[in-house]
Amino acid sequence: MVTGLAQVSGLGQKDLDGLLADLGLGALRGRVFLEPRALGGITGFGLRVELEPEREHRTLNDIKDFLNKANLTDRARALALSTFAILAQAEGRVHGLPPDQVHFHEVGAIDSLLDIGLAAAIFDRLNPDLFVCGPLPICDGTIECAHGLLPSPAPAVSILLEGVMVRGINSVGETVTPTGLALLKSFGAKFGPWPLLTVERQALVFGTRVLPNVANGALFALGQTPR
Repeated sequence: MVTGLAQVSGLGQKDLDGLLADLGLGALRGRVFLEPRALGGITGFGLRVELEPEREHRTLNDIKDFLNKANLTDRARALALSTFAILAQAEGRVHGLPPDQVHFHEVGAIDSLLDIGLAAAIFDRLNPDLFVCGPLPICDGTIECAHGLLPSPAPAVSILLEGVMVRGINSVGETVTPTGLALLKSFGAKFGPWPLLTVERQALVFGTRVLPNVANGALFALGQTPR
């Protein structure tokens, strides 16, 4: 999602480095790159992040402290905080805990702070009147995480899928993550078909994992709707 938003907003590497500094992640400069990427002979873009594995666990209050110190606009900070709050509520339901007692594992690591913080800052720059997302692809399978081996969709994803339009696909594994889905909800995504739109800019974005029968990519389009 970060890569797609960056491309349709015209964000370059210099801008990306500036946003890292604003987030308080200036130490990651030179370790986060927008780059050309291809899958099945089709070219697009991707985000390359060179980070050491991190096992630090953070609470929602830890994350609030981190984001409140970041040099973000009020709206970007609110979007990032909202995303983590949505995640905390879902994880709290999974583990039977109040949201402020949830200890994030994968979601609390630096890469998730990076993903959510950058996506919130870029979405704030775009400031769209309408954000539409197609039905999310869902399949069965298993997911390996800090809690062990879980069924797909993961428990937090299953909770966050309430009220979301989905479509079944012929594959196995994790096609929707809690972080990605929480971002969509925080950004107020409307799930459904393409709206009537004059496309002005678009970007085809690929991830690094390839699942059976799934092109691990997403098309982001920016344009004008009739007035």
